[in-house]
Amino acid sequence: MSEAYFSPATFRFLKALAKNNSREWFHAHKDDYERHVRDPFLSFITDLQHPLAKISEHYRADPRKVGGSLFRIHRDTRFANDKTPYKGWSGARFFHARHLEIQAPAFYMHIQPGDCFAGGGMWHPEPASLKNIRAFLADNPESWKRATRSKAFTEHFDFWGESLTRPPRGFDPAHELIDDLKRKNFAAGQGFDESLACSSELMPHIVATFKRVAPMIDYLCAAQELDF
Repeated sequence: MSEAYFSPATFRFLKALAKNNSREWFHAHKDDYERHVRDPFLSFITDLQHPLAKISEHYRADPRKVGGSLFRIHRDTRFANDKTPYKGWSGARFFHARHLEIQAPAFYMHIQPGDCFAGGGMWHPEPASLKNIRAFLADNPESWKRATRSKAFTEHFDFWGESLTRPPRGFDPAHELIDDLKRKNFAAGQGFDESLACSSELMPHIVATFKRVAPMIDYLCAAQELDF
């Protein structure tokens, strides 16, 4: 039987953090962050380890507080115009065992008031990785169509991110996958509401979501010459 991890207090904290985005406020409410956001998410990540390994033995749910699957709540403001120190959301990526050697697709889950979602893929792939994916797409269209045009995929997922307005250089503008070849990101996902996030249905929902997106993750791994 699954358990509930998050609660309405999770979303109350994130809303309050978005409104009071300062170091002073966060330090005064750090216990609330740990109790209602960080610790439940780490428990979820721990419990996801077994079902994720069944989807792919090469993917990891890492429950370490720092350096694992959970994103830091602190924003990197070095190059940002927005200097607010904290994120108004919490997210986790479930990465390939070789992700430190090779840019690899990941599974992803995001908790935010009014904007919870899960899915996976490659967000802003580096130029070399993007080139690999496009070349692989051009040469292997049927496998891509099986991965992303099945009923299980199209009924649940939307692709995220921008596309080029013109075909990428070196690719046939008449290619059957030209709309996919124009993508700058190869990531897709599905939203879910706060009531589901706070229920015992969350774990089975996320596992089902990752199973549905897995054929696309598998394809992107192949494009990067990674096992899935």
